[in-house]
Amino acid sequence: MLYFWSVLLILLNTVWLVLTFFALPGNWLIVVSTCLFAWWRAEDDIFSIYTLLGITVLAIAGELVEFFGGIGGAKRKGASWRGSIGALIGAITGAILGTILIPVPFLGTLIGACIGAGSGALVLELAGGKKMEDSIRYGIGAGLGEFLGITGKFIIGVIIWFFIAIAAFWP
Repeated sequence: MLYFWSVLLILLNTVWLVLTFFALPGNWLIVVSTCLFAWWRAEDDIFSIYTLLGITVLAIAGELVEFFGGIGGAKRKGASWRGSIGALIGAITGAILGTILIPVPFLGTLIGACIGAGSGALVLELAGGKKMEDSIRYGIGAGLGEFLGITGKFIIGVIIWFFIAIAAFWP
């Protein structure tokens, strides 16, 4: 029966992983559901404390990668903190609008977040008196950085998923 519940956990975690593309805390839902499962099935000793701590650390790393993606992309191209903050605000706003306006699963959110990050950096740099050419460069950097941040967070989520899948069935 334990294998049945473990398979259900893996399937649930797959759903949570998909949510990462919608700018939702999919990695954290994986961690929480796995910790709850470990608590529920404590007598089976299915997940060690080290596994649970490891996936928590990975989830934190995924959040940092995503958070600093757009900001880092803008800063790498030379944007000020104003442009970096614009990238962050734009990414969040763009992800929400992209999900609504581009009804293609995953793609709408990803495109929206990237365009939003780029637009946010561009607009706030222009408002700060930067030249259009420079502001466009900062915006492109923010958009590409956001793409890499979301992709990085998803890749870390896949790693978390694999750790749990292996640990669930490893004797």
